[in-house]
Amino acid sequence: MRTVAIQLPETVFSALRKNPEEFVQEMRIAAAVKWYELGEISQAKAAEISGLTRAEFINALARYQVDFMQYTAQELAEELMNVD
Repeated sequence: MRTVAIQLPETVFSALRKNPEEFVQEMRIAAAVKWYELGEISQAKAAEISGLTRAEFINALARYQVDFMQYTAQELAEELMNVD
């Protein structure tokens, strides 16, 4: 796994009342949720980016009030064909 350094002002952590590690985790989730909502990434990739399981990511979508179904009819059919 690659580590990326992000510089943030000390004052930002109080915005969400989180310590730096929790804040960064929440940033990962928020970014993944938004990119998923925009159709930029798949649900599986979003879960990977956020550091969550797919089920946990679906729960995060609910917390952010984003519909978990972002599939077109064709994408849904392809997804169902790949179910084991």
